[in-house]
Amino acid sequence: MMERINTKWVAAAASIWIQSFSGATYTFAIYSSILKSSQSYDQSTLDFVSVFKDIGGTFGIISGFLYTSMTSKLHGRGGPWVVVLVGLVQWFVGFFFIWASVVGLIAPPPVPLMCLFVFLAGHSLPFFNTANVVTAARNFSQYGGTAVGIMQGFLGLSGAILIQLYHAVCGGEGNPATFILLLAVVPTLVIFLTMPFVRVYETVTTSEKKHLNGLSVISLIIAAYLMVIITVENVLGLSRSMQIFSFVLVLLLLASPLLVAVRALREERPALSSLDCPIPDTSALLGSPSSKAFPDGDHVVVEDSNILEAMRTVNFWLLFLAMLCGMGSGFATINNMRQIGESLRYSPVQLNSLVSLWSIWNFLGRFGAGYISDTFLHKYSWPRPIFMAITLGVMAVGHIVVASGLQGSLYVGSVLIGMAYGSQWSLMPTITSEIFGIRHMGTIYFTISIAGPIGSYLLSVKVIGYFYDKVASKDDNSCFGSRCFRTSFLIMASVALFGSLVASILFFRTSKFYKRLVAKRNSK
Repeated sequence: MMERINTKWVAAAASIWIQSFSGATYTFAIYSSILKSSQSYDQSTLDFVSVFKDIGGTFGIISGFLYTSMTSKLHGRGGPWVVVLVGLVQWFVGFFFIWASVVGLIAPPPVPLMCLFVFLAGHSLPFFNTANVVTAARNFSQYGGTAVGIMQGFLGLSGAILIQLYHAVCGGEGNPATFILLLAVVPTLVIFLTMPFVRVYETVTTSEKKHLNGLSVISLIIAAYLMVIITVENVLGLSRSMQIFSFVLVLLLLASPLLVAVRALREERPALSSLDCPIPDTSALLGSPSSKAFPDGDHVVVEDSNILEAMRTVNFWLLFLAMLCGMGSGFATINNMRQIGESLRYSPVQLNSLVSLWSIWNFLGRFGAGYISDTFLHKYSWPRPIFMAITLGVMAVGHIVVASGLQGSLYVGSVLIGMAYGSQWSLMPTITSEIFGIRHMGTIYFTISIAGPIGSYLLSVKVIGYFYDKVASKDDNSCFGSRCFRTSFLIMASVALFGSLVASILFFRTSKFYKRLVAKRNSK
């Protein structure tokens, strides 16, 4: 019976559930106002605290090393679930103490202590993401872009899913403090129950693309359904019973990946076994040469390198700089989404809808970039970095739209920024696995991700917070009108455009490498 349950498709379904409930990072705007008011923060202090969420959410060096250690254990004594468990403890502790601080269960903590709580809540994400994304990339190595896109896509959707949970429990307006408590309790239970099924498998089957397409369709259906619910809720409103009913349907849709797992088991019936031995050489699966390094024109691409070897390459720092621009400006936008909306006098329902819709655009970017880049890579040998350059250009346009302050500009701008931001989270880990190899992917991927909070700090605190407080009322630290954020978003547009130019350089440096990569895969 356990052999029938333990397949990489069941592992994929379990990972989808974990990803779907672990994206609380993208719901910060829901409770940022009550955090600000209950702790008597000004905007710069709130932005400073929020940066620690971003630092925690991208500091994945520990999770990367732990993943490599646990998946190399013998006799099943370790595995990805251990990585998830370590993240789960941090998740609960972080959100529980944030909630306790907001409702007065404990005395208002000093800012450094609140930063620690926020850091712990955010630092759980790299452990979840490492376990799920790297496992998916290994289990479906021939279609890494699609597999990573699916996992990252459901993480993007999780913000909307968690907000639907919030509405089902608390109603439309709700209580942000209750939302923080829900974050501490509900995802903890879901993740604890599903984490034992996340495991690494050694097999490659011929119908992987077909079943991955099935998971892709499911993710698109869930995204479309959430879009309809959010729109109806924003325009017409939903009764409490309808909110509960709509969330039950979300849960049923999330269960549907199990149908794909059952179908795959019936059609393939491969002799799958979990990875209970040292990690095999994955260069053949990736279609890349077995040598440690090989020339790419005048450049060198390092294959299966560790973090220190990767950091000695120009390609690593080009990826890092591009992510500092792209992820940094994306983080800064979502962290300040509520304050931007309030300055433009959006209602609480509209603000909640904006955060939910951001999750949809984030999903479309994560899923779409993985799927489309896979398609163009396999059919036309297009290097993935070209899509990174394109999406960062789109992000720059989105920032300019928000800066305009025109009617509906925040909706339109959030669409462009959300999709472009989500794309980076799909493209960057896949590019990392192809250029540097999959053996140490988790460590390298999250080391590059540190660029996000660095950019977030510079743009949130030093740019957005500074210019907001400069024009805000001295009485209540509030500001209204497009002037509150115009200069900040014009600066972020310039930063995103610079990131696009950096990604273009990476594209030209790796173009010959990607042609050889495709030729190698096609020859198998």
